[in-house]
Amino acid sequence: MIGRKKAIVYILTSTFILGLLWWVVRVVPLENKHRYLPEVLLGERVDFNHDIRPIINNKCIACHGGVKRSGGFSLLFEEEALEANESGKRAIVPGNVNKSELMQRISHKNPEYRMPLESTPLSDEEIALFSRWINQGAQWDDHWAYKAPEKQIVPETDNEWIRNDIDRFVQAKLEEKQLSPNPTSDKQSLLRRLSLDITGLPPTITAMQEFINDGSDNAYEKVVDSLLSSPAYGERWAAMWMDLARYADSKGYEADRAREIWKYRDWLINAFNENLPYDQFVITQLAGDLMPSATDQDFIATAFHRNTMNNDEGGTDNEEFRVAAVLDRVNTTWTVLQGTTMECVQCHSHPYDPIRHEDFFRSLAFFNQTADADVPSEAPVLISYKEDEDLEKLELIKNWANDHGTDARNGHYYDRLLRLGVPKLYAHYFYQMDKGLPIKGTATFKVDQEVYSFTKNLPFEGEDRLVFKARTNGNEGKITFHLDSINGQQIAEWKVKARFKIEYDEEDKKDVTYYLNEVITLPIKAVTGVHDLYMVWEGKEGIEQTSTFDWLMLHHGLPGERDEKYSEVEEAMYALFNSENEMEATPVMVDLPENQHRVSRVFEKGSWMVPGEEVEVGVPDIWNSFNDYSKDRMGLAKWLFDEENPLTSRVMVNRIWEQFFGRGIVSSMEDFGSQGFAPTHPELLDWLAIKFKDDFKWDIKKLMKEIVMSATYRQSSHFTKEGTEKDALNEWLARGPRIRLNAEQVRDQSLAVSGLLSGKMLGKSVMPEQPDGIWQVVYSGTKWETSKGSEKYRRALYTFWRRTSPYPSIISFDAPSREFCLPKRIATNTPLQALVTLNDPVYLDAAIALGREVLLSSDIDEEERLSLLYSKAMIKGISEEKLEDLQNIYQQTITYFENSPEEICKLTGEEDKALAVYTVMANVIMNLDEFLMKS
Repeated sequence: MIGRKKAIVYILTSTFILGLLWWVVRVVPLENKHRYLPEVLLGERVDFNHDIRPIINNKCIACHGGVKRSGGFSLLFEEEALEANESGKRAIVPGNVNKSELMQRISHKNPEYRMPLESTPLSDEEIALFSRWINQGAQWDDHWAYKAPEKQIVPETDNEWIRNDIDRFVQAKLEEKQLSPNPTSDKQSLLRRLSLDITGLPPTITAMQEFINDGSDNAYEKVVDSLLSSPAYGERWAAMWMDLARYADSKGYEADRAREIWKYRDWLINAFNENLPYDQFVITQLAGDLMPSATDQDFIATAFHRNTMNNDEGGTDNEEFRVAAVLDRVNTTWTVLQGTTMECVQCHSHPYDPIRHEDFFRSLAFFNQTADADVPSEAPVLISYKEDEDLEKLELIKNWANDHGTDARNGHYYDRLLRLGVPKLYAHYFYQMDKGLPIKGTATFKVDQEVYSFTKNLPFEGEDRLVFKARTNGNEGKITFHLDSINGQQIAEWKVKARFKIEYDEEDKKDVTYYLNEVITLPIKAVTGVHDLYMVWEGKEGIEQTSTFDWLMLHHGLPGERDEKYSEVEEAMYALFNSENEMEATPVMVDLPENQHRVSRVFEKGSWMVPGEEVEVGVPDIWNSFNDYSKDRMGLAKWLFDEENPLTSRVMVNRIWEQFFGRGIVSSMEDFGSQGFAPTHPELLDWLAIKFKDDFKWDIKKLMKEIVMSATYRQSSHFTKEGTEKDALNEWLARGPRIRLNAEQVRDQSLAVSGLLSGKMLGKSVMPEQPDGIWQVVYSGTKWETSKGSEKYRRALYTFWRRTSPYPSIISFDAPSREFCLPKRIATNTPLQALVTLNDPVYLDAAIALGREVLLSSDIDEEERLSLLYSKAMIKGISEEKLEDLQNIYQQTITYFENSPEEICKLTGEEDKALAVYTVMANVIMNLDEFLMKS
């Protein structure tokens, strides 16, 4: 009886287990099987991102990814990996190892069949991981950076060291790594670090004394708030952003002529000082021109993407270099704001991340409608009139239009017409019929007896004025403007008159006539629709006449034509077009009118000369949806700050963190993708990203304050044996940052402690002293003209930046040429750097000034004077050991000048032995490791 019961129980149990297994296998979704089947059957859960993706990226994706799809098989996208390949078989069949061809190929014994071909086979452990992963359902997962940050629970760890929640995350990681944090830094070192980090300048002696003497609990916080409100704060952080914006005062390429774009740098400084929220800061730079009632400052902000290079070399194709600028804007946008290597996708799908080839050109479509076209004038530019005469004329025209015009043709319309001049048609829009052949224009196009010019598909919307800029050879004649053919409807004519000036040539001893460009305004018959526009010369036979055009534009004339003062106002408008008074012209972004929009296409293999299928604006599917946003740059800018965007807040938080600690939480600043470095503190990164976005409302100063108020930031930077052995790179933050100052800070600090640093802010770039001969560039007569007086001692970010030959002492300290965006400067240590700080004129001037200042203290002995010299440079007292070393160098220097008195004047320009000695001493101190380092 007992045996029978056991048999029944056994049968029922077996039936239940078999039924459960059948239900799990046939009914339960693959991703849930692990809940029901024991690990002995499925194995320990395999994590795709941690276990499988690294194998795929390192050993498979070169042949089966975005660049190549050998055998028709790709592992870049889940849907591609699961579909049948060229053999008709499926490489991966979730839940079934035996039917998955991938398993057969990676475990095959024959090297001609085994994958990866002609390479080291996968290890047994890697094969086992693939096997378990497929058995468990082959579940894919998005890379961590492509999933929106999630709210994090702050670790409960607590001790006296912790000052805010940042420290709790760091402390938890230190405990995991069996490390202990350093104690708080001494007050002098801490304030110097803080001041250099926030303002880029060392603290003053007065500020240091006040901080040391302040024993209140919030003494440190008061200093933080004071530094964040300092005007120098904006200069320091603008300098950081200028690398990202590839800011330069020149156009780049061969001639590398000067560019007037310093107003964008000033906009950056003001934006940081005004604490413009990060979302507004970015949106204005990407699409300020598209804002309703955009201001001048909104337009100037868009110079962020006019910092692209412009090729003035004769014979180049304007469209080629326009496209090159647009490509750069795509790459810069994704690198700076999303930490994504989108440049990898120009020629093919991304090798490692799920971004398709066409996604690059969907991004390009956002920037493809701007009016700039690689022309020498760099139009569109925002003109700022400087002379009262011009300002009065502009105000007259605007007031007139407001009084006589409509909402569509008001003062704002004519302000933008005169100061932006869009939409202009440049030479590359025109064909020249020369000897029966249509030749596309380049820098200019011409019309004469043998050549007529035309442009196709020009939209007319009832404009009644034609404006163009041209010069002639002075002979009489006229040019007529026709629709659709040279004999079509005539809408305007220009009776050619030359504008010229006569100058006396000293060498040839005679007057020389120079024909000048002139802006001409003609009334035209108002027409609508799309027409070709032809320009034809008419005149007496035998009289040679040539007119060379820079650009042409249609617009609506001033309203109020019946008013008796109309001709006076119209004359003022014409005079403004031709004004030769001083004015400032900043390249800005402006979109073409909708009826002139370009078609955006995929470039086959990345070549602009091989356009493929048409594409609309869009973003990669891996990220948040773009459906709710306008299909323009404004839509893209707002999409970046969508609640579901996974990268914007993370990338900026990481950038700010790197500026303070010398290393980001994600150390690959430019690459948050699967081939970038994983975050050292992922929970902290997401916590900060959410706090920055939701709690701080994109307030950059609040984010910075949160970081610098932490005990993590305030730690001493002293190395410990334990820290050096376990964490040489300080990834786990067991000590404070110890890194070399950047190029601008090295220079600015020397000028600041010597008293030479100019406090002047904003304005045109300056030219401090640099060696002769550096600017020997072909096709450009631009010269380096050293600034006078205190102008040459302004902060480094105001130094004129020429791409082909950046300021030598700055580039020696790892500053970029700024031809392209640089997400992070890599610190190096080369002999050139020491040669700069020992010999460059600005450092010598700083040493002379500091030595002279110390010598003014005549009531102290030499030991006290050397101590004072060190204190002024380092903003702290000197140790006995260092003082003894300085005294030895001091005695050696005196001996040197006694034996070589002729060197005194060579060094300082004065016959003053004491000044020469203290110049050397100051130079020595300003070359100390501790002076050049933030520690």
